[in-house]
Amino acid sequence: MSAHVISIDSDENIIFVGFKTFEEIWKFSTYWATGFLGHCMENLLFDEKFWLSSLEENFAIEVSIQEETLNLIYKGILIIKKAFIKCGMISEKQHRQYQSSLTAVNLSRFNFSITRGSCLATVEYDAESPEELSIAPGDRIIIVGLLVSCFDWFTGRKEVTGEVGLVKTSLVKPQANVFEEEEWIFSLQEDKVIEEAIALLKKKSQNDAGHNYILVSLFPFYLSFSFPFIFSFAVSSSCKIDTPQTDLKKNMQGFLDQGKDSSDLIVTMKGTLEDLFMPTEAKDPSPPCFTVYPTVEGNINNENFVPLFSFLDGQECKAEFGVLYGLSSELLTSTTFSGHSDEEELIAFLGLAREAAMKKQLVWPQTRLCFLLGKLCAAKSNFIQARIYFEKALSVLQESFSDFKLLASIYSNLAAIYLLEKNTESFFAVMERLAALLLGIPDCLESLEDNSVLKYILKKAVLSRNKTAEARACYLLAKHYWTDRAERAQAVPYIERLLVLSAEAQRPWKISLSHGYLTLAWLYSELCLYHLSVSSARRASLQPCARLSNCLISMVLVLDNGNKLCGITEQKASIAPQVAPFLHLSFTKVQEGGRTQCHVLRHQLALCLCQLFYKHKMVEHAIHQMHMLINNSPPLKEVPIYLPERNSALIWLAWLHIENNQPDVALDILDSVLSTMPEHCTTPQEGVVLNMRGVVLRYMGDLQRAAESYQAAVDICEEYEDLSNWAVAQANLGKILSALRQMALPLVYSCLFSELDKGHEANFIIVLLELGQHYLKQQQIYYGKGCYEWALLLAINANLLDCQLTATRNLCNLYRFETPHQAQCIIYSEHQVQLLRRKGDREQEGDALEAINHLYIILGTDRAYRAALDYTKSSLGIFIDLGCREKEAFAWLQAGKIYHLLGQTELVDLYVEVAQGVAMKTGNNIFILKLLEAAGDIFFNSCQDRDKAITFYKDRALPIAVTCNSIHTRLRLCNKLTEVMFSLKLYGAAVEFAQTALDISISQGVHLNERVAYHRLASLYHCLKQYELAEHYYLKTLTQCPTPLQFDEETLYYVKVYRALGDILFYDLKDPFDAAGYYHLALAAAMDLGNKRSQLELCTRLATIYHNFLIDRELSLFFYQTARGLAAELNVRRIDISPDKHYSSISQYKTTGKDHKIN
Repeated sequence: MSAHVISIDSDENIIFVGFKTFEEIWKFSTYWATGFLGHCMENLLFDEKFWLSSLEENFAIEVSIQEETLNLIYKGILIIKKAFIKCGMISEKQHRQYQSSLTAVNLSRFNFSITRGSCLATVEYDAESPEELSIAPGDRIIIVGLLVSCFDWFTGRKEVTGEVGLVKTSLVKPQANVFEEEEWIFSLQEDKVIEEAIALLKKKSQNDAGHNYILVSLFPFYLSFSFPFIFSFAVSSSCKIDTPQTDLKKNMQGFLDQGKDSSDLIVTMKGTLEDLFMPTEAKDPSPPCFTVYPTVEGNINNENFVPLFSFLDGQECKAEFGVLYGLSSELLTSTTFSGHSDEEELIAFLGLAREAAMKKQLVWPQTRLCFLLGKLCAAKSNFIQARIYFEKALSVLQESFSDFKLLASIYSNLAAIYLLEKNTESFFAVMERLAALLLGIPDCLESLEDNSVLKYILKKAVLSRNKTAEARACYLLAKHYWTDRAERAQAVPYIERLLVLSAEAQRPWKISLSHGYLTLAWLYSELCLYHLSVSSARRASLQPCARLSNCLISMVLVLDNGNKLCGITEQKASIAPQVAPFLHLSFTKVQEGGRTQCHVLRHQLALCLCQLFYKHKMVEHAIHQMHMLINNSPPLKEVPIYLPERNSALIWLAWLHIENNQPDVALDILDSVLSTMPEHCTTPQEGVVLNMRGVVLRYMGDLQRAAESYQAAVDICEEYEDLSNWAVAQANLGKILSALRQMALPLVYSCLFSELDKGHEANFIIVLLELGQHYLKQQQIYYGKGCYEWALLLAINANLLDCQLTATRNLCNLYRFETPHQAQCIIYSEHQVQLLRRKGDREQEGDALEAINHLYIILGTDRAYRAALDYTKSSLGIFIDLGCREKEAFAWLQAGKIYHLLGQTELVDLYVEVAQGVAMKTGNNIFILKLLEAAGDIFFNSCQDRDKAITFYKDRALPIAVTCNSIHTRLRLCNKLTEVMFSLKLYGAAVEFAQTALDISISQGVHLNERVAYHRLASLYHCLKQYELAEHYYLKTLTQCPTPLQFDEETLYYVKVYRALGDILFYDLKDPFDAAGYYHLALAAAMDLGNKRSQLELCTRLATIYHNFLIDRELSLFFYQTARGLAAELNVRRIDISPDKHYSSISQYKTTGKDHKIN
């Protein structure tokens, strides 16, 4: 948009831009004033689905600019460039004087800066030349064209006599100001536009619903071509389908009965887009060719000039004259005249002819001969003689000058000569008269030698601040350049300015704004400015004056340029979602037309909209669009839509109902279509209906009838030798037979598709993917992998992007879950990212990058961590662009986690704080809680800086969990806090959270959570040397254990808890008797488990107690001998049963690790 982007503030929705030149500011302000800036932003920022979901709403991006800042930049550039006002031959001082005088005249005499209608003469004036009008006070003068207050002359017609000529502006007083509709620089032929639009829509949509069979698949992805060959279930949208099934049947029957005997209206594209803007017009007849006879001095044969005089005579301007006036001197010499050797001989001949005309008093031949002589002399650079001839041409006539094209040609040539001679006074006088002619009679444009007078009109209008006159000048300049194919692009700035002025005017000059925007759109397209072309086309369709033809041409322009914006070639071109508003608007306007072509156009528009909805998974909207087409079909007997084409539309509707989980409606539609088929002969389309009918019956669970329908479709394919559809029907039938257990899923169907020609790769890929899934279910991993890889290679070769994505995802899942292989999974995941990038699905691309990031983290090396960091930052950029706050926050957090793994602790806090800030902006407490807990987990699962986890859990996450009343999160946070504080030996602080976790667990009634809470409390009180409480909570823990014991882990847990109880009573409470009881229970559990090492430890401790404290020699000897036997088995050399006075039960936490965990 000619601006340089400096920065973007996404929070405030502000884009900061800068400019380097005045031209950049001018273009930017023009695009803003015409509304292109907002539409370009819509094309850049709106999601594809948004265009479809907002068809019924008036939506737009409103762009506002700081005009004061823009003006300051503009003034700064002018000061730097030392720019001064210099327009044409007017200096800055003269400009100020001239502007003040113009303003005085305008304010004192005229109520309007530009006037149409009529005026009254106020002063008597006698014409000084034939082109002027003589007037008397009170004469009523009809204004021809426009009376512009800042010009000296205007073209008028006396009401009484009908004479037309130039009138001085200062001698009249405007009487009425009438605004009339203006013609644009081109006109549209609506019938031709509709015909071309129908042909283009048929070419773009190419719906093959009535020709190709559907292959049933379990893989829900959508192909990029016109008709879905794969059976998948779409996501339902919010559009309601409110047509009752009975009414639908009735409307369908009426739709099918229309024009049963009519033939199809065959429409083909006959021209190009340029033909719609530049319709072929009848060429003006060329002037005849005249023979130049040799001139003999003193001997003039008047007979030689009769044909020439006969042609040049007459006061009216014939069509041939217009061509003659526009010919260059070279063409005059070579085509209009013949028989002369050089230009000198031709000039001499025409000079003699002029003398003969003077003698015969033939004023019009004499005038036109003077013009031709002047033109030939000017071509030879004999400007003095040329000026004499042109001035003579103006003075020959004594009557009024009625050939205004000739007059404009003479003025144009004279102005050029006066400019070369630096005759300023004469130059301005002629320019004023020529301006009056052009403002009154636009046809005089054809007579101009160059555009200098038009630029003069524009400059004077700008200096006079007369915006209406400026608009008229821009219109004339645009029309002048439009007629010249080579210079047509130069019309762009004038059309832009014209549209800006029309938008600013309080009483706008009535031109067709829609035509103006369409003209700009086409010119932008020719200049490869596709964003501007699409924006201008949208502005054209939104104008109140826009007709059906305007909307259709806008649609054609967007169809042509929308794909070029995305870099899509013509061979792969499809209907872009940006076209949806144009299709919808055209569909709305075409309802008003009752012509035959309108019904065909309406049919094609509905199908295109429907396919767009389906492509973007808005199935219910697609169904609603088809219902509108069927329910509002016209009650005509002859509709030029061939019956198979109407059948195809209904087959497509049946498919949409299948996708929308409405098989009963789909079955009714298919039965209705079948009823219209010939009874005594089959058709290929009948096979399509039967195959889809089998799909519906299979979906409804009626496998037997589905198999019969598939078999009938197979028979029709065999009859017509339709190999591709036959393979699809056979594959569908094979799945039915497999479901009925009459045969296994055959590999032969993949062979059938492999034998087909190109164009059927999509169906082959689906068969391979399902075959691969079948092999995986049978645990034949090698064959399943082969099928997936074969499918991927086929999809790459056929350039089917969606098929590539599905095959790649299956391979990722294969190497992630079925046969884990980290390197292969990373390779295919990276390929998936490339495919999503090509598809343009930014959100899924970000998710895929996150998945690769996790795969690299699992590898656990510094190199892998750095690769994971790169992928995380890439996904972070995508989520920031898309405005996905939650995913953005977790991406920031993930980057912080990776920096923590890399040991770059100085960056960890920075990234975590940014993630927290982004999460806070969402205002979603549940999400904020989830992120804060994840932030604490970074330090919780690490060996360093574990104390930072307490800040996130206790100070940030836990208060939000209490506010949100999230019981499960509170429990989890309290358990984590207990764990961290225990590892940091903050036993007293940990008790509070352990008790909270216990209270929550008891309120929930989950025994496992209660057991964990009791165990943690027991371990904490044990470390705090509150041994009675520790014994109490350990015993409470055992009460939560299930009985009877089912797993070895539960028995092992009994061993550990009873041994811990025994140690507390023996070492800390000095109660060997009760300690022996706990050791006995632990030993029983260890023996039940068969854990000999635990048995050795427990027998040793029991032997020590009975030998040294309870003095039971028999039991002491028994446990000692048992311990010796276990020691021999475990290769333990020595058993010490002496009492250890220095041993404390608390020291076990130093040697055995975190026994408070449940292992």
